[in-house]
Amino acid sequence: MRGWLQDLGDLVLPAECGGCGMPRTVLCPECRGALNGAAPSRVRPVPEPLGLPVVHAAARYEDEVRAVLLAHKERGALALAGPLGTALAGAVRAGLDGALCGGTGVLLVPVPSARRAVRARGHDPARRIALAAAGELRGSGIPARVLAVLRQRRAVADQAGLNSRQRLDNLADALSVAAGGGRLLAGAGAVVLVDDLMTTGASLAEAARAVREAVGYEEMGGAKRAERSGEVGKARGVRNAVYSEAGREGRGQGRAGATAVGVERRPGVPGMVAAGAFGGMICAAVVAATPDSFEINRN
Repeated sequence: MRGWLQDLGDLVLPAECGGCGMPRTVLCPECRGALNGAAPSRVRPVPEPLGLPVVHAAARYEDEVRAVLLAHKERGALALAGPLGTALAGAVRAGLDGALCGGTGVLLVPVPSARRAVRARGHDPARRIALAAAGELRGSGIPARVLAVLRQRRAVADQAGLNSRQRLDNLADALSVAAGGGRLLAGAGAVVLVDDLMTTGASLAEAARAVREAVGYEEMGGAKRAERSGEVGKARGVRNAVYSEAGREGRGQGRAGATAVGVERRPGVPGMVAAGAFGGMICAAVVAATPDSFEINRN
């Protein structure tokens, strides 16, 4: 009986801080400061994968921040989704930089975990954090929803231990947008691909490819064709903001405004819309990124 009561007590009042282990707190002030204390920054891995959108991160993946992310992802410390969502929301705001096109507002699109990983962990970390971030954004006046439309269309190997080239090969053409998802994405003012962590950028680059394909983004004019040829970020007028969006779960995330006006399905391609349908921005946001990816002014 005592053990059962102890487990119940840990659910109500967490046993320890996810970052440093301080007893009886979800996240102590010091670890919360490490996660949310600095202004979010643009990050860029080296080497930078082709097609990676502009990415902003809230914190460096080290010390307490690393411990918090691992506690949430691998040890089921689900109460940490709140502060992690607050950090992710800050990165999303930094990517939008006040520029929100019309449409249906901001769609957070989470990078999906492998099904076997979700089964082993009992939850999808990126989706859970995205839901918390969407609530934080709505509370600050930004119309944000989570749209979990990315699917793994083939099995991929465990990314642990793979270098950047191997990760790109492992994830090539691994993701797609669910049928009908392209129409929902095309009606957004901004699509933000979101994840908890960016290391090599391979997952975000593949997610961006799937989203662009679904909305006909690569076919819309010379600026976007230049981006496709590798001149990422150099074409004027192109703002790539891809944020992983967690699923359409939770209260208050109804279907209002989710249908894009004047969007046509391409025959034989599930979820694909006519070129020119998407007029918003695509970018990405993560809670944390490797420390060296913050050094974006390298020669």
